[in-house]
Amino acid sequence: MAVAAAATDVSQAERGIQKSVLPNGIRVVTESMPGALSVSTGFWVGVGSRDEPIERAGASHFLEHLLFKGTPTRTARDISMAVDAVGGEINAFTTREHTAYYTRLPAAQMQFGLELLSDVITSPAFRPKEVEAERDVILEELFMNEDTPDDLVHSALYESLFPDHPLGRETLGSRETIAAMTCAQIAEFFEAWYRPANLVIAAAGDLEHDAVLDAVAGCFPGAEAGTKPVRTAPLDDITPLIVTTRATEQVHLALGWRGIHYDDPSRYALLIANHAIGGGLSSRLFHEVREERGLAYTIFTSPSSYADSGSIVLYGGTVPDRAGELLDVVDDVIEGAVTDGITEEEHRVALGYLEGSLVLGLEDSGSRMARLGTGEIVRGEVISIAEHLERLRAVTLEDTHQVLKRMFDAPRSLSVVGPFSEDDALFDRFR
Repeated sequence: MAVAAAATDVSQAERGIQKSVLPNGIRVVTESMPGALSVSTGFWVGVGSRDEPIERAGASHFLEHLLFKGTPTRTARDISMAVDAVGGEINAFTTREHTAYYTRLPAAQMQFGLELLSDVITSPAFRPKEVEAERDVILEELFMNEDTPDDLVHSALYESLFPDHPLGRETLGSRETIAAMTCAQIAEFFEAWYRPANLVIAAAGDLEHDAVLDAVAGCFPGAEAGTKPVRTAPLDDITPLIVTTRATEQVHLALGWRGIHYDDPSRYALLIANHAIGGGLSSRLFHEVREERGLAYTIFTSPSSYADSGSIVLYGGTVPDRAGELLDVVDDVIEGAVTDGITEEEHRVALGYLEGSLVLGLEDSGSRMARLGTGEIVRGEVISIAEHLERLRAVTLEDTHQVLKRMFDAPRSLSVVGPFSEDDALFDRFR
């Protein structure tokens, strides 16, 4: 009864979604939330780390930092003080396939938020002094990641899953590419990709669609539409084992398999199967590894999808003496899932979790804005929540079994960070 009620509320909530395309090609998607106290706005650019030439690795993330350093009419301090003055937030993130800049402000400040992001996105100052300062900040970020074993193990795993391919590179770039990148090269990257054809503007909250259109009508005035990045799919090869030797108290283990692209019909079955195996507190891995054996504090699986490929990653950390036991338990859990699939109860719990978490996200303007922006920049459409729920509910036990066999009955890669070497017999099964 609770699930049916949530679905009805979802249907009512989605009546406020509207989409327009500006004359220059910029897509604008909004969702009206009458009575909300906030408005979240986001500018989503369809370029990420996989779209960089190897000698410019990290350019997308570098650019993300620099856009908040100011425009010809605003300094970085001007931007932060203006947002602080209304109790709002402004931030950005870079992924492998897109970059997003967003604000969350009181509803009355929507116009300000859109004007601010428009200025930031279209008119970066690229002041040489600020470029150099931010270069040092990003290098510190790289050093921090290298000193954080659970970050390092995932970076190394992606190198193994997608060897010699941009999907396998660290989004931040490398010390060498960040140190060598010039201001002119970053500006050139901006000019090439920050174009209307690659831009989605998303907004959610107490707003009117036409007011948003009016506020962003002048974004990228006179700019050519530009083109979207042309991407090459990764080859099938993976590196089965990579060990990064560190004198850590824990050994950090990340197992990875190739996943599915974001338009694959099996993605809904994968969401349910993943939750049952390692995606939630009721999952098999969490129960067996943490609750029953006390082998790890953190254990989980997580799928990711891209335009032409994907991954599913399993992570756990334990003391070095129990690394072999942890790997044995993981192998047993995965083998059981591939052989027998999940149970009806696991399916029911996973479906309930996915439905409930989706509905809970509707209470927040930021979550709704992110759903609009992600859907439009990734798939070119916003799939309605009602349709999303319908597709989830249509998944059968056989569907989840098939996707589990497809994911896990395939070559895998193991990334290790800890007091081991690649010669340790513990890892023979992965060679």
